[in-house]
Amino acid sequence: MTALLQIGLSSRGCAPPILHRGEMVPTLVGMEKFSLEALAREHLDRASESASGRSAETVYGGHEHLLRQTLVSLVSGASMDEHESPGEATVLVMRGRVRLSTSETSWDGLAGDMLLVPPARHSLHALEDSTILLTVAKRV
Repeated sequence: MTALLQIGLSSRGCAPPILHRGEMVPTLVGMEKFSLEALAREHLDRASESASGRSAETVYGGHEHLLRQTLVSLVSGASMDEHESPGEATVLVMRGRVRLSTSETSWDGLAGDMLLVPPARHSLHALEDSTILLTVAKRV
């Protein structure tokens, strides 16, 4: 991993820590690199061993931030049941094939496709073993 520099701000100017790969870390200056492909392989393995057929990890942000990116792996036939849209969101299909559905329509996404999540109740179903990167910008 790349060396990172911690921001040295006063207590009044401190930015809150962020959730990164499951751990709270201080706000940092610099860059960090990690492999989404490696995480996808790891989470597909976990999903295949899970009763739910799913495994997920927030790779950037969290509930206390406006932006959150979550890697989600689902085995073929597994679903994210219908739920409300948390804000503006996209689904980047990293591998496999998924179906994003509302009560009125559905869209199929293949590896490399980006699906715009509608601002309505929706669900996601894995048509094949799949991994997505879900990006959500919460409403303010």
